[in-house]
Amino acid sequence: MEDPAPRSGSSSFVWLVGASQLVGLASVVLTGVWMGHYRGGFAWDGSAQEFNLHPLCMVLGLVFLQGDAILVYRIFRNEPKRNVKMLHGIIHLLALILSIIGFVAVFDFHRTAKIPNMYSLHSWCGMATLILFCVQWVMGLMFFLFPVASSWLRAAYLPVHVFCGLVLLVMAIGSCLLGITEKLLFSIMPTYSAFVSEGVLANTLGILLICFGVLLGFLITREEYRRPPNPEEEALSVHFKTLTEGGSPSSP
Repeated sequence: MEDPAPRSGSSSFVWLVGASQLVGLASVVLTGVWMGHYRGGFAWDGSAQEFNLHPLCMVLGLVFLQGDAILVYRIFRNEPKRNVKMLHGIIHLLALILSIIGFVAVFDFHRTAKIPNMYSLHSWCGMATLILFCVQWVMGLMFFLFPVASSWLRAAYLPVHVFCGLVLLVMAIGSCLLGITEKLLFSIMPTYSAFVSEGVLANTLGILLICFGVLLGFLITREEYRRPPNPEEEALSVHFKTLTEGGSPSSP
């Protein structure tokens, strides 16, 4: 039997997905405009232009691509689970690569400019997000994409993995908001309160990032937008029920 995507409210689902992509892409574009137009462009030479790669890579990688990697389970609801898992892992890998480039850029700039590292709340939250993101990706690889764990262990970890994915997206957006504020205060503090165009653009970027997170959170948590169960998911559910309620797994 065919299962329309989603089972109810297909029109609203399409509009919400479209809105999330427009908002996410707008966030990336605004970051590029901010760093390219107002902050002098991009380079890889230890200068302030190398630093400009940091916010662009973080917004593109840890926010937009990470959000889309989660969203593939809602968009491709009727595709083979293995294919969706592979796409989920590949997009997360791209996000991880971009995030590492962004971190290398800011550390290289700080080293060249002799600026201390890891002293601000933004840097602490950002580093925690990246480390946990790496752990989440490796765990997903070992538990689901190329599973080395037993079925009951995978069943126990599945809800943790899903929850941590959403938490990491929130952490990434929160770190970006801290970074936007920090960059504005360092760069245009004397004129920030005068509503200069750079400040307004950066504030708008922050609002767009929040909207992206809200849209993704809504799409991810709505029951009617979830992927319909398949035999693999049913097996995991049976094992998870066995763990929580006792007894032995039985075939559905």
